[in-house]
Amino acid sequence: MRALEQSLTPQVTPQVGELLAALKGEMSREAIQSALQLQERKSFRERYLQPALNAGWIEMTLPDKPNSRLQKYRLTAEGAAQRRQQ
Repeated sequence: MRALEQSLTPQVTPQVGELLAALKGEMSREAIQSALQLQERKSFRERYLQPALNAGWIEMTLPDKPNSRLQKYRLTAEGAAQRRQQ
């Protein structure tokens, strides 16, 4: 059963681990990128943001408006647990 649980749990890439560690409260994409010292928006979205969102470790503050300029991101309970395990 333990092996099954591990296979169903998304793996934390180094990039997602960095994102989870950097996230403090609710932060905009720009603020997260700045905290991680990243400049390339597309790379950040593909390697950091989308994997964390897909795993359910972070969530949007405005899920109905994913492209809003006011969009921010925050840790979920699962994300906080994942951050503690690192």
